[in-house]
Amino acid sequence: MPVYKAPVEDTLFVLNDVLGLEKYHNLPGFADATPDMIEAIAGEAAKISEEVFFPLNLSGDQEGCTRHADGSVTPPKGFKQAYDAYCEGGWSGLSVPEEFGGQNLPYTLHSAVGEYMSSANMALMMYPGLTNGAVAAILVHGSEEQKRTYVPNMVSGKWSGTMNLTEPHCGTDLGLLRTKAVPQTDGSYKISGQKIFISAGEHDMTENIVHLVLARIEGAPEGTKGISLFIVPKFIVNADGSVGARNGVSCGAIEHKMGIHGNATCVINHDEATGYLIGAENRGLAAMFVMMNEARLGVGLQGLAISEAAYQSAAHYARERIQGRSLTGPKAPDKKADPIIVHADVRRTLMQIRSINEAGRAFLLYTALQSDIAHRSPDEAERQKADDILSIMTPILKGVMTDRGFENAVQAQQMFGGHGYIEENGMSQYVRDARITMLYEGANGVQAMDLVGRKLAANGGRAVMAVFKEIADFCEENRADERLAPFTKALKKGLNDLQASTMWFMSNAMAKPDNAGAGATDYMHLFGLVILGFMWGKSAKAAYERLDAGDARTDFFNNKLVTARFFMDRMMPETVLRKARIETGADSVMALDAAAF
Repeated sequence: MPVYKAPVEDTLFVLNDVLGLEKYHNLPGFADATPDMIEAIAGEAAKISEEVFFPLNLSGDQEGCTRHADGSVTPPKGFKQAYDAYCEGGWSGLSVPEEFGGQNLPYTLHSAVGEYMSSANMALMMYPGLTNGAVAAILVHGSEEQKRTYVPNMVSGKWSGTMNLTEPHCGTDLGLLRTKAVPQTDGSYKISGQKIFISAGEHDMTENIVHLVLARIEGAPEGTKGISLFIVPKFIVNADGSVGARNGVSCGAIEHKMGIHGNATCVINHDEATGYLIGAENRGLAAMFVMMNEARLGVGLQGLAISEAAYQSAAHYARERIQGRSLTGPKAPDKKADPIIVHADVRRTLMQIRSINEAGRAFLLYTALQSDIAHRSPDEAERQKADDILSIMTPILKGVMTDRGFENAVQAQQMFGGHGYIEENGMSQYVRDARITMLYEGANGVQAMDLVGRKLAANGGRAVMAVFKEIADFCEENRADERLAPFTKALKKGLNDLQASTMWFMSNAMAKPDNAGAGATDYMHLFGLVILGFMWGKSAKAAYERLDAGDARTDFFNNKLVTARFFMDRMMPETVLRKARIETGADSVMALDAAAF
């Protein structure tokens, strides 16, 4: 059976020592996030994750969701009770402004505890996760009336939310969507069309579901320039805020999926459903991107979460499974064989997963902190820099951490041998659940093209130059510290490869755009390696500082330094490979005629 324990100690190390959250107490909501408060919240999040969510993960996968004849959907047994416990604990409003019923704590803290909950039960956490994104979109682009009508009940968890983008004939290319919106005399619209892949699209855990729907108003321009965003509630909300008549929204089917069986991924039919415009006409993508960007950060979190959960079960199994003898002599001479943890290749596999997870945790929280600064800092220059960094980190976090998360889940499954292929051991579920993270909220190839095609050149390259400077400054500031030399030298070499590849794109992609497309995924992963290496450099420095201060947790910090060294020795050299692939260009990629495939 799988095991899971929330990595609270590591989270606190990242928040307090690596990122130094106390430095940001001038930002709204941060003053309350003292180390003691953070530790208490992380502890409570660990408790609900381990004791309430995790026991339902395997059973929820096996049972799945049930669609009834009337179109209603029931999630797996125990999900509603677990969701109610989540809402009663105030977790749904952790980082939402107090005026809408939230606690206004940092989004960084919301992300930290979100990892535990998604590790424990990713399918369950997708229900409130989609709601958080919908709340963010309404807060930014909704009218005051819309905020008052929908947000408080969504923050409390009484109502949930979804994102309705994809249609049967179009995925990423939203300009092809056919869902139409017909204006009504009362200012509302009649929405008609079919949406697919709608996570948490129908269920009985909340009294209302608030769908955010992309549609084209009659007469609007073709393509993305003619798309608007609408609030389409499952039940119409009465003037007094109560739930009224059923809207023309129904679940036509539940998708038969590879994984995340506990989440109701629905075909949603809009049959002249009443909808309400959010923001300006034909500006729906700008409004929806608020939700999409938050969702992409959440999916990057899911990649890390599944990787961590799979790692913990694999490490536990490797310590218990008896098979073979160590190449250097028996390590358990009183037994017929040694535990497989003694074997170098098993160690290599587990260390690779661990080194990505721990750096990925720092990467996630570093990125979440940029979001907090961008939205809360009173200093315009700070907000702009943080927003620039957030913009470029979003596709990297989503793409790299989900690619690596799936790869790590597969490698963790490998530790079990044939037992990893058996459903009741839980590793198959991690592999299946991790696979979707590479696909939804923009497949990872799309994330790579977004990074190379849009983010690098934005504002004259201002964002990428800010990231490069931050990493270079770290290397220079710590160049004289001999203890950090293994980290700063490897990081600087990786940064040099990244900068050279960036310059190669500038010289070779303008005249031949296929060069950018052919190298985009390698560039995204090259960038990701450097960011993970940067997180390890900062973590190593913080670990040495804690040891110098006499912190009694010497095992924790020494293990941190060993894992950091492994990453620099075994993972960072991959930047050379990525750079070489990028610089081969697109000739061999594009040489075959399409008919030859």
